[in-house]
Amino acid sequence: MAARILDGKALAERVRGEIATRTARLAHQSGQQPALAVILVGANPASAVYVRNKVAACEKVGIRSLRHDFSEDVAPDEVFECIAKLNADPQVHGILVQLPLPPQFDEREVLAAIALEKDVDGFHAENVGHLSQGLECFIPCTPHGAMKMLESENVTIQGAEAVVIGRSNIVGKPMAMLLTNAGATVTVCHSKTRDLASHTRRADILVAAVGRPCFITGDMVKPGATVIDVGINRIESGPRAGKLCGDVDFDSVVDVAGLISPVPGGVGPMTITMLLENTVIAAERAARKGR
Repeated sequence: MAARILDGKALAERVRGEIATRTARLAHQSGQQPALAVILVGANPASAVYVRNKVAACEKVGIRSLRHDFSEDVAPDEVFECIAKLNADPQVHGILVQLPLPPQFDEREVLAAIALEKDVDGFHAENVGHLSQGLECFIPCTPHGAMKMLESENVTIQGAEAVVIGRSNIVGKPMAMLLTNAGATVTVCHSKTRDLASHTRRADILVAAVGRPCFITGDMVKPGATVIDVGINRIESGPRAGKLCGDVDFDSVVDVAGLISPVPGGVGPMTITMLLENTVIAAERAARKGR
């Protein structure tokens, strides 16, 4: 029997409806309209698309979006000055610096410059530390979206064997921490892992965030497992050239797994949705402080 599909697009629509309600309520009660500032450096086509999508999503739920575009060769000091002004602006509730940045930047320094209470991407070292301790914090948007998908289907996490493939600061590590905090026994695999399939076949919950197209095949998956595909890759050759695919070979895994997220239409829509939610949370906290 084919796996049930974890429809991230439908879930994102429902959550965005709730966000729009919260945004309208906040504006009515406090006169505050949540605002997200997005900083884009250079002309990376993929980054430009991501920023356009984020701006459009903001507008649909009543969040004010502010774009700050800089040339590829901008001096880092100019961007740091922009961040400082946004940190000091009470009308701005969230700040996002689109990654990757050109080589003249130290990304860690840039992320550290964002005020903790406006770090809606959840990449500030202090937010990461709070996440590791299970404390209140802004959670990185992609793993947060993946957890929302698991919750929406009442997937049992406590006591489950979970395997996360990938150890990036953006997805793999925070995903592992979230699953650990929720009571799963978590194994983190990566490019140096020996006999990867011996780990993945044990997983009740398998999260693929390795950045390799169709890397996880049906023979690597435990029957009935929940499979979350975080990868977004573009096929370069063959009959499907130009099409998007994930890190999971959907056609072979769908007949083995119990639940599976597709690409596109899975985790992707939830990532931007969690950014919107984090921005509203930041605005709500600011409104409470201002009382």
